[in-house]
Parts: sequence; structure tokens; C-alpha cells
Amino acid sequence: MKIQGKMFIWLSVFILVMACVYGVWSKEPAGTTALFLAFGLSIMIGFYLGFTARRVDTGAQDNKEADVADDAGELGFFSPHSWQPLALGFGGALAFAGVAIGWWLLYFPAPLIVIGVWGWVFEYYRGENRTQ
Repeated sequence: MKIQGKMFIWLSVFILVMACVYGVWSKEPAGTTALFLAFGLSIMIGFYLGFTARRVDTGAQDNKEADVADDAGELGFFSPHSWQPLALGFGGALAFAGVAIGWWLLYFPAPLIVIGVWGWVFEYYRGENRTQ
């Protein structure tokens, strides 16, 4: 994870330099803002990966003498099926359409987004897995 964190930090430095050069040369605010936002996203991911790498065991990708088989095994729990992302996708698409068409359209996807988020957060707290 250290390597990925360093890669994102170097990427963010590159994006910052390119954002400054682009902003000075083009004087175009939309692209310059997009590049600065990309810098912010890249630095957040790099900081998170570097921060997390200090708290977890060293992975095979951080060992220069590791084999491919050293990284085999269970990576975590992933939900086998879930309908909640579909509801959030439809709700998000309608919400962004509401920004483009008119703010009144946001009244329709708001319940769909709330139901999708609620269902996704509490997906495994139903039935026998429910806390008492």
C-alpha cells in the first residue's frame, strides 16, 4: 500500500504543476478548476493509502522479493448480491438530471436516494444478523 500511496502523491504533484501551467497559459477557469479538483482528489487518495499503510501489515506488493503467490488469499468480504447500488444509481442519475433540467426534479429522486442509502447501510442487519 505504500507504493500506491507514493504513486498518488507524485501524481498529485504532477497534476498541481499542470494545473498551474494550464491556468496561466489558457486563463480558462473551468479546466483550471477541474485540474485543481483532480489534484485534491489525488492527494486525498494518496494520503489515505499512506495513512493506512502504516497501520496494516506489509503486503506482498511492498516486498521487492515477493512472488505473485504471496498475495493470494482472502482479500475481504464482498457482498454477493445487492440491489441498493441500482437504486442509488437511478436516484443519482435523476438528481443530476434535476441539476441540469430544474431543481424541482430533485423532489423525485430524494426518497429513492434515502431508501438506497438506508438499505445499503443496514443490508446485513436484517433477520438473524439483526442486533438485539
